[in-house]
Amino acid sequence: MTPTLVRNLRDADSSALAEAGTRARDWAEIQERMLAPLYEAVYDRLEVGTATRMLSLGCGSGLAMLVAAARGAQVTGVDSDRERLALARERLLPNEGTEGAEGAPAHRARLHDTGLPPAAGADGAPYDLITVFEPIGCAAGDTEGLVPALRAAVPLAVRGATVVLTGWGPPERCATAPVLRVAARLTESARPPRPGGWRPTLRDDLEDVAARAGLKPDGSGRVSCPFGYADPDSAVRGLLSTGLFDAAVRATDRSQVEKEVAEALHPYLRPDGTVWMPNVFRYLICTT
Repeated sequence: MTPTLVRNLRDADSSALAEAGTRARDWAEIQERMLAPLYEAVYDRLEVGTATRMLSLGCGSGLAMLVAAARGAQVTGVDSDRERLALARERLLPNEGTEGAEGAPAHRARLHDTGLPPAAGADGAPYDLITVFEPIGCAAGDTEGLVPALRAAVPLAVRGATVVLTGWGPPERCATAPVLRVAARLTESARPPRPGGWRPTLRDDLEDVAARAGLKPDGSGRVSCPFGYADPDSAVRGLLSTGLFDAAVRATDRSQVEKEVAEALHPYLRPDGTVWMPNVFRYLICTT
């Protein structure tokens, strides 16, 4: 599945970009779809379908859940970002609380903002698949909350359930890495340097999380996820919606970060004005 070039968003009010709701919308409308090939590859390998009861940790605005639900899976999502979660509700539960034609629930999906996974799937049965599609290993300390969340989720799944962790591939295989280095440089240039900046992915990031969460690795794979944007402005908005530039914005200011990210995008600007950056993402399949 190839990402679709997104529509031109140049005319948006720049003063609203700092608002959390606007950034969540930028993520949902611009950036999240870039990871769709990763979702599809994982679901194909695991044969996700009507028998799947999936718990998505850090579900964001719900695209990965929507893809799984389209395959017939029963999906439950947890995320602490309420703006992204509100967008997930729009996608997955547009008529929340209504009943289907024969009295069955209209959707096989549940969403929670408590930060803690609910005790079981919608049918009361334990989960058999836990996914973490928010890429691991691209910001300092980005796994500190994930390991406890995984430890809390594992007892809610069947014995031998599958857990999928995902992350960026090697920096040399990711055209976006030089752009992300802007975040690291601006963060480190602050006096004193600010915590939480971007860092290059390490080879064993996923395995390290699995070990700390008590999971057993059972296979892995790599997926091509090119980032394609209609224009540089859309690319800047999409990249900043990831949160990877937050520390840089705090260390300097948003306008400087936007300017330097736009400059870093020049090598990936095509003659038709679009931006295209080939990337590789990695997934690790584990068992509980």
